[in-house]
Amino acid sequence: MSSQPFSKKIFTPGLFFSDLGYIIFHAPGMIGVSRNPAISKAFVEKIMSVVTAVNGCVYCTWFHARQATKSGLSNEEIRNLMNLQFQADASDFELPALLYAQHFAETNRHPEDDMKEKILEFYGEKTAGHIHLVIRMIFFGNLYGNTWDAVISRFKGQAVNESSLIFEIFFFLLNFPVMFPAMLLVKKDKKKN
Repeated sequence: MSSQPFSKKIFTPGLFFSDLGYIIFHAPGMIGVSRNPAISKAFVEKIMSVVTAVNGCVYCTWFHARQATKSGLSNEEIRNLMNLQFQADASDFELPALLYAQHFAETNRHPEDDMKEKILEFYGEKTAGHIHLVIRMIFFGNLYGNTWDAVISRFKGQAVNESSLIFEIFFFLLNFPVMFPAMLLVKKDKKKN
């Protein structure tokens, strides 16, 4: 049993279903993101890496480090993103979005109004909306992975304060086909590296 309490952000039942509804409703908007010339694949991966660094999802870290490499980022840039030391590697155009992504995650989805206004002013409504959508998508993924780890933590004898056994059973049964193989893949890759 670990002596460290589980401290990552996780889903509650209400948050899971409201976020799932948001993701389903806004998923077609990701097509707009991919067609927005202002937002490259590398830029998307930078945003996702920053949010993931704050939320600490091991599965998203593993996956997006690989995606970032495929999008052309160097190992040093990826390491800097994961350590929230991205200022030197970010362009003037990317920096406001990355700082906003970090702020959004650190405030647990409650960014200050002036931060929201700055992003809107800097990028315009369309691109700011796309950046926000990318942040929300990865935030969902981060909490998804962290909630899986909270279930695993309970199996190891350490329940998470903000969670409930009934929701964890539901989440485990729903996500076992996806998350168990992902967990094994991440562990195997860590041993190899």
